Amino acid sequence: MQAARPKTLTAAAAPVLVGAGLAEAHGVFALFPVLAAFAGALLIQIGTNLANDYYDFVRGADAPDRVGPVRVTQAGLIPPTQVWWGMVVVLAAAASVGVYLVIVGGWPIVWIGTASLVCAVAYTGGPYPLAYHGLGDPFVFVFFGLVAVGGTYWVQALAAPGDVLLAGVGIGALSTAILVANNLRDLETDGSAGKRTLAVRFGRNWSRAEYAVLIAVGFVVPVLGVAVYEWPAAALIAFLAVGAAVSPLSLIMTRDDPRELIPALAGTARVVGLYGLLLAAGLTFG
Repeated sequence: MQAARPKTLTAAAAPVLVGAGLAEAHGVFALFPVLAAFAGALLIQIGTNLANDYYDFVRGADAPDRVGPVRVTQAGLIPPTQVWWGMVVVLAAAASVGVYLVIVGGWPIVWIGTASLVCAVAYTGGPYPLAYHGLGDPFVFVFFGLVAVGGTYWVQALAAPGDVLLAGVGIGALSTAILVANNLRDLETDGSAGKRTLAVRFGRNWSRAEYAVLIAVGFVVPVLGVAVYEWPAAALIAFLAVGAAVSPLSLIMTRDDPRELIPALAGTARVVGLYGLLLAAGLTFG
């Protein structure tokens, strides 16, 4: 359970909820494709977390002086080989779910699924790990926002109207904020290990500004959806998640000590989960 990192799984669940809510608002909701998308998203997220746990350890990013939630490989709780095999099994399970989604959604899901599985490993593994070259932020924005929301909608409707992209931008921005909180906490240890995240490349103040912008983008999206795409006004209920964003935003803006930044990661994940749930509910019942 520690290796799966349950607190981060809101980044996988929230875009599926939003994609389902938008489909219901458009009258194209389909239960079984949504359930399969939900299972596939969670499995890919868990597989990515296991890959990160393993590859960050073997690459030296998870050193003994690391501050943050326990990484099972670095802490010696699970042997590295078992973590690697856990990643393989979980991603294989995700691929098996993907077979059904391909039957429902056709060739677009083949490309989405293949890219998601490859990037789950390539995020910290392979010859050119994305996270080590400052590409983690765009990866999360695209795959946990645009792709996840768009893919969930597609397997229900076999279409992708413009407001699906808008919804993906909102949830993608907030999910990326989770990564920014993580990278800001690990700025010093990542830099020492040669992990060139955007926080390492551009510094603490730049990352703080990025975090604030991402949070703002997330909460602008429901307004644009109501104003431009005639979403039900109930979609604005997503603004209730602003209250949950105050504490992590304050920590990010005022704290430098990595230990004091630990709660910001979980706090941002809660924002993503609450935002996704509220926006989906507003779209569904509005």
